[in-house]
Amino acid sequence: MKNNSFEEINDAYQLVKGAMIKGKKQDEVFELGHYDADKRGYTVYPYEEGVKFRDFSVLVSEKELKNNYLIEVVKAKAVAAVAMDTTEYMAELNRLQSA
Repeated sequence: MKNNSFEEINDAYQLVKGAMIKGKKQDEVFELGHYDADKRGYTVYPYEEGVKFRDFSVLVSEKELKNNYLIEVVKAKAVAAVAMDTTEYMAELNRLQSA
C-alpha cells in the first residue's frame, strides 16, 4: 500500500465501503467499513499487507475522516466516475420522460 497515492477527503461521497484510508500523520492503512447511522460514524478496520483485520474495528466520524485521513486515489476516482454515470443516466431518464 505504500506505493499507492492518497488524497484529501473532500466529500462524503468519496467514503465508500472498501476504500483504503490512511492517517495524515501516520503510515497505518485502514479499510473503510459500513456507515452506522445510529452512531453517526464509519466503521474502520486495520489493513496490513493485503489482510483486513475484522476482529478489531474503530468508529470514526465523517468530520474526523475529512480532517485527519487521506483516501486512496483509485477508489476516489471510481466513485467520481460512478457519480458522473448516475448524473448522465438521470439526465437521459428525464429527457425520455419529457418526450
